[in-house]
Amino acid sequence: MNFIFDNDRPIYIQLVEQLQIFIISGKIQPGEKLPSVRDLALKTKVNPNTMQKALAELEDLKLIYTERTNGKYVTTDNKLLNKFKSKYAKEKTQKYINEMKELNFTKEEIIKFLKEEDK
Repeated sequence: MNFIFDNDRPIYIQLVEQLQIFIISGKIQPGEKLPSVRDLALKTKVNPNTMQKALAELEDLKLIYTERTNGKYVTTDNKLLNKFKSKYAKEKTQKYINEMKELNFTKEEIIKFLKEEDK
């Protein structure tokens, strides 16, 4: 897991987004135990409090859960994971379409680009 941060937005939000991608893409498997807060903070070079805040956000989203004395785990709820994956894909798609429209490409030209890239 490589984490890249920019200075424009709060680190914990970027952590949430990047961990979400790792979870919905399967890089962190459903049911997999996460490293401790301290270990994750060391790996990402962030303050443990920042990491804890990001993990709390993921827990609020139900993407991870805590087993009292055993640590934090990725959800095994495939329906929820697919919901987040679809939402993420739609956001990325809409961003691409908006950027292409800003360049004055038509819907047909955008579709043509996508078809060409798929080959």
